[in-house]
Amino acid sequence: MSDAAGQRIVSWHSAPSTPRFVPPAGAVDAHCHVFGPMARFPFSAKAKYLPEDAGSDRLFALRDHLGFCRNVIVQASCHGTDNAATLDAIARSAGMARGVAVVDPAISDAELAALHAGGIRGVRFNFLKRLVDDAPKDRFIEVARRLPPGWHVVVYFEADLLEELKPFLAAIPVPVVIDHMGRPDVTQGPDGADMRAFRTLLDSREDIWFKATCPDRLDPGGDPWTAFAEAVAPLVCAYPDRALWGTDWPHPNMESNIPDDGHLVDMIPRIAPDADLQRKLLVDNPMRLYWQEAL
Repeated sequence: MSDAAGQRIVSWHSAPSTPRFVPPAGAVDAHCHVFGPMARFPFSAKAKYLPEDAGSDRLFALRDHLGFCRNVIVQASCHGTDNAATLDAIARSAGMARGVAVVDPAISDAELAALHAGGIRGVRFNFLKRLVDDAPKDRFIEVARRLPPGWHVVVYFEADLLEELKPFLAAIPVPVVIDHMGRPDVTQGPDGADMRAFRTLLDSREDIWFKATCPDRLDPGGDPWTAFAEAVAPLVCAYPDRALWGTDWPHPNMESNIPDDGHLVDMIPRIAPDADLQRKLLVDNPMRLYWQEAL
């Protein structure tokens, strides 16, 4: 663990406000995580942070409080490639959660099939060096070629890596979802260099999706995250059928800047200003990607 003293981190708001915005019926929080509980699901020896427990009961209580119906649970880096906590949360959701796994490139086809049966619909490749030790691009491509039908790849990187990653992204043979839009500098505005580069990526293939998420991570101005709203709203409007949204709860590594989840929900009408866009962002798009069999 990165914390030599073993101090466990709390990164979520203890009493999030009730949002003013009411999500449409069937709304999906398409990017969230679970931590532990550690007694049942130990954290990876390679984890860069050691969080307090934030399990499925707390996640689903927040879902209900915020007015959402479903969750997409993304494997947190602190659990490494052991997806047991994510699978347990999906199993406890009564069919109202799907998941994105992190896997060892040597995973077998039988193990991938078992993940599918447990509600996993994608794998995540993380290129943030502060969170993972290595990122074997060639072996990631090999995994992507063996994914079960209907799966996609989620890729997490920062804006300065986009040009380097373009050949890798182009080689992925399944749909791609970019976490947090590749972490652009939103203070540059909607026409800044980072957003222009990201739009070029989206235009390079029609099956690249993105998560219009994490104003708390991307906007140094803080709540109410005005720079984020101004930079991201035009992106959502330009690519309405490929945008997803999520809380990022329990906000890994945000212990010094913990967002109010109710305020995060109130960002939605600022980046998707009409009911049609809101329904695509929160219902239609995530349902197409994660609950194809239910459509």
